[in-house]
Parts: sequence; structure tokens; C-alpha cells
Amino acid sequence: MTVVKNIAKDRVLQITAILVIVSLFFGKPLLTDIHFSTLWSITAMMTLIQIFEYLHVLDFFAYKLTSSAENTKQLTWKFVILSLFSGMFLTNDVTVLTLIPLYLRIAKKYKLPEVLPVTLIGMAANFGSAFTPFGNPHNIFVMDHFKVGGLEFFSWSIPLLAASFFLLFLFSLLVKNKPVPTVPIRDISISIRPTLITVGVAILIFMGVFRVIPSYVGAIAAVFLALAFNPRIMTKVDYAIILTFTGFFIIAGVVSRIPVIVSIISKLMYSEQSVYLTSIISSQFISNVPSTVLIGKFTTFAEALFLGSNIGGLGSVVGSMANLLVFKQYSNHGSYKKSRFLLESGIFNFTGLIILSGIGFLILKYIL
Repeated sequence: MTVVKNIAKDRVLQITAILVIVSLFFGKPLLTDIHFSTLWSITAMMTLIQIFEYLHVLDFFAYKLTSSAENTKQLTWKFVILSLFSGMFLTNDVTVLTLIPLYLRIAKKYKLPEVLPVTLIGMAANFGSAFTPFGNPHNIFVMDHFKVGGLEFFSWSIPLLAASFFLLFLFSLLVKNKPVPTVPIRDISISIRPTLITVGVAILIFMGVFRVIPSYVGAIAAVFLALAFNPRIMTKVDYAIILTFTGFFIIAGVVSRIPVIVSIISKLMYSEQSVYLTSIISSQFISNVPSTVLIGKFTTFAEALFLGSNIGGLGSVVGSMANLLVFKQYSNHGSYKKSRFLLESGIFNFTGLIILSGIGFLILKYIL
């Protein structure tokens, strides 16, 4: 019942369900609209994430790293680097949910800066998840929909990661520096054997994403492993995002067959630059995941869509699901008013969006 309640109260899924119902008045959905290989990969990743959570892998590294920070700049950078790398493998959502409450507990205890470090941790989670095909669901979709190979994908994501790292460094210079007392390490340990087995299953999942093996193999392996460790792990899986993506596919499929919509969107898809800008702008209003699925129906410029959708995660609070989670975590654990956080964090986010959009345009024109 807990699983059903969690699914039912997911706001994004609720909105998606309403839009699916509305879309049915405009056309008939087809089974071919649904990318089942993408759904298998997302299911596998959501299950794998909960296994790593169960094994306390991210908690272990977080406390190990933060125990040695001497000042706020070091502390912020350690959280940012951990967020960047964990986002690559554990997704931006899980990274935000784990690291931001941890940072805010430390910040409140020692009266450290909150808004900018939390904003940078959220940005780093988005940038890290953009680097790998399995870091976020819309990258999985891009790889599957456009049949993108691993080398080609990383030829897109490496320049973006370099630009993102530059932006994080630029903003980190603005963090006020003050001494940090030694942060005691909690008694967290990692069980080596279960972790290694989980890494083995992760490799299967990655092979599925890269189409070396069928994507359902990794999903089945992940589910069996979760059941073997503790069946309760499966009650923690984010089934709402799987259903949400199914809804996105249905909506995008129906919309892609409405003549007026086809005419409007097709006019915006005439070049790499237009696809790039459209995906950035649309992400600010409907989030980068549904934007990617919808635009993917109308373009062959995969690299432009990849860049635009991932850069579009910056900016508005709805640009990425992780942004909403950052705001939610700050609302629950931060010291300042929500409105202050939204304003100050928004300034950094939109400034970052402008800077990274310009760099992304140069990447698209001269590198990709």
C-alpha cells in the first residue's frame, strides 16, 4: 500500500496522467509510441540506485570526504566534486536527496553559507548526470531513440562536462570562506562483497544502455539482486518516474500526429542551432525530460538535443526534476525563507544558464 500511495501522490505523475487523458481527445496512442527498451533501462537504474542506498555507499563517501575540510571553500568543493561524480552513476535526484540535507546539517550547526553551496551541489548533480548515458532518464532516451554509440555519446558529453566544471569553479570563487570545525565521521561501513556484486549488475545495466545486450537483462538482474538482499528495497523504487516516462511517450506520440502541432514544431527544427535553443527554452517551462521526448519526435539533430536538454536543466526551478528536489530539500532543512533561497539560487541558476548556453553554442558549432 505504501508503494501505491507514493506513486499516487507524485505530483509530476499526476500532471502527466492528466495530460495523457487530455491527449486522448486529440488522437489515439499506439503501442509503438512507447520505448520499452528505455523503460527497461530506467527500471534497472531506479532499482540499482535503491540497492546502493541500502548499502550506504554514498553516505560512506560523503562523511569520509567532509571530515577533512578546513574551511567553507574546501567543504563546498568536496561536496561539489562528490555530487558531480555520484550524479554520473546514481542520478542527480538521489545525489541531491542525499548530499543537500547532509550539507545543511553541517552548515546550520557551524553557521556556514547555505544558498550558494546548496545551489552548486544541485548544479553539480545535474552536470554529473549529463555526462553519462545512464545518469538521467532523458540521456537513456536519446541513446535509445537515435541509436547513439558510446564513443559518440562521450564525444558530446566530455566538452559539456569541461564547460560545466569551469562554471562550477567560477561560482565557487564567490563562496565566503570561513573556518570549519572538524566534522566527526558517523559509524558507516560498506560491505565489500554485496557492493562488488552490485557493481557487477551495474555493468550489465550499462551494457544494456549501450545495446551490447538486451536492456531487460540488466533490469531483471537488478530486481533479483534487490529481492535477494532485502525485498523491502523494491518498495523504495521510484515507480512513479517509470510511469511518468510511459506517459511522456504516449503524449509525445499523440502530439506528433496532430497536424497543427507538427507544423509548428517542425518549423522550429530546421537546424542544429534551432533545436538546441528550442530544447533549452522549452525545458524552462516543461522540464528537460518531457522536452527531450517531445522534440526527439521531430528532429534528427541528436547532439543538439542532448546539449540543449542538459543545459536546459539550469535556470528555472522546473528546468530539471533535480531542481525541484533541491528547493524541496532546502525548504525542509535550510535556515532562510523559501523566497530568499528561490531568489538568490535563481540568480545563480539563470546566470549559469546564460553562460553555459553561450559555451554550448560554441561547442555545437566548432566541436561537435
